[in-house]
Amino acid sequence: MVLRISGLSGLFFRLMCCLATHYLIASFTPVFAETRPATVDFSPKLQKAYFEIQKLRINTAREIVDNERNSEADNAFVPYLDNYADLHYLLISEDENAYKKLSALESTRLDFMGRLPDNSPFKRFFQAEIRLHWAFAKLKFGNEVSGSWEIIKAYKLLEENYKLFPQFQPTLKSLGLLHVLIGSIPGNYSWVAKVLGMRGNIQAGIREIQVVGNGNTIFQQEADLIDLLLHAYTLELSPAQQIKIRNWPKEQPDNLLLHFFATTVLMKEGKSEEADKYLSTAPTGPAYIPFPFLNYLKGEINLQRGDYQVASENYLTFLRQYKGFNYLKDCNLKLFMCQWLSGNDRGAKTYLDKIARSGKTIVEADAFATRFAADFEAGKISSGQKVLFKARYATDGGYLKEVSELMRALSENSFQKVAEKAEYNYRTGRIAQKSEQNLNAISSYERVLVLPVQDTEGFCASAALQLGYIYLDLNQKQKAIAYFKKSMSFKNHEYKNSIDNKARAALTKLGQ
Repeated sequence: MVLRISGLSGLFFRLMCCLATHYLIASFTPVFAETRPATVDFSPKLQKAYFEIQKLRINTAREIVDNERNSEADNAFVPYLDNYADLHYLLISEDENAYKKLSALESTRLDFMGRLPDNSPFKRFFQAEIRLHWAFAKLKFGNEVSGSWEIIKAYKLLEENYKLFPQFQPTLKSLGLLHVLIGSIPGNYSWVAKVLGMRGNIQAGIREIQVVGNGNTIFQQEADLIDLLLHAYTLELSPAQQIKIRNWPKEQPDNLLLHFFATTVLMKEGKSEEADKYLSTAPTGPAYIPFPFLNYLKGEINLQRGDYQVASENYLTFLRQYKGFNYLKDCNLKLFMCQWLSGNDRGAKTYLDKIARSGKTIVEADAFATRFAADFEAGKISSGQKVLFKARYATDGGYLKEVSELMRALSENSFQKVAEKAEYNYRTGRIAQKSEQNLNAISSYERVLVLPVQDTEGFCASAALQLGYIYLDLNQKQKAIAYFKKSMSFKNHEYKNSIDNKARAALTKLGQ
């Protein structure tokens, strides 16, 4: 599934506040027409279709399913695969016309699953899976309230299925995911979970997912992938998981999804040079769904390298091929950066003007692009920040030698504004931390926290979070706890949800 895990729980529970009261009078019991019973048969051909979807060979999978549809007319695995394929297509393509057309099929597929006998563990499981698929799709397309309702309904179905069939492992794949997401929500939303009768526990959820990953079901690889993504985006990858994310694409060279996730996870870990190798070896061809976002990732890596001309070409290719609505504002911001950081201020302005006219602000990157454009037009962004943006991108990519040389000639006094001083100290802290120079990192982060907090809350929250991680690594748990809590105390910044989710996950791991 192509989505950002870290922000999902905060978004979900923000919306739940307006739904909690309605839940008290709502019924989740579906009514189905009388018809002949359905069955579940994971035939070899349909299993192949399932794994073809995971490789992003969507058309191949659909051909297999269509060829089996008549002979498998009562097999619930068929509409499940239809729904699974639709999810992957919609999340990658962001095709709004297809979304409107395909979303109308949800109720029909749920009705089909209602034909399964009540004593089948697949009945509620498949119903929950279909609802989760549409929850992720609806959240992706900005239908947040409807998507959140789908999550609540899926949770209730999975809880009931687990109580009825505790030995049925597949339930734990999705129930564990929801337990992690609910367990990582910010504390000020915890009352909502209680009202809705939902419980979360990060460590318990991870164990549930790993039961499926270590088991012997068709859903084993999917559970493994969920486990890796949760650790990469909400928790922390273990050494064994880091090896696995690297080995998987080598073991399955025809799996585009695994190449994509290896690329994005390694980029998140600040290893863009290594990520680029997986990106360059990703399988291509007519069998695979068009995936323009890969060009966007190439642009990101080249921006981090400081190769602005190549980065611009990558971003422009993405814009030509992409039919979706996310990352358009961000892409125009990056095209602005390629010109601005190269010294072409006049050429950069062209892309700045496009930010307001393109895309939506569903993802954090697009929201940031909108704020940056407004701040730049208001004169709040000075040319002195060019070096800070260069440092930011290089540090994010893991180009530590290059960024260290860049920052060596600077000091806090090189900047006039308090926000710039805060950012300078935060960037030097990140460079030191990634270079395993913890004492220097601590000094820089602490300096961020003593500067006036107005207009620097995002850097303060981020600095406190990183101090928590450093002290956790140093086994100074009380200091780690204090800084994780401090990171959550900052209220008005663009990364509130993701930072709070990470801090909450770390605190839960520490027994808080």
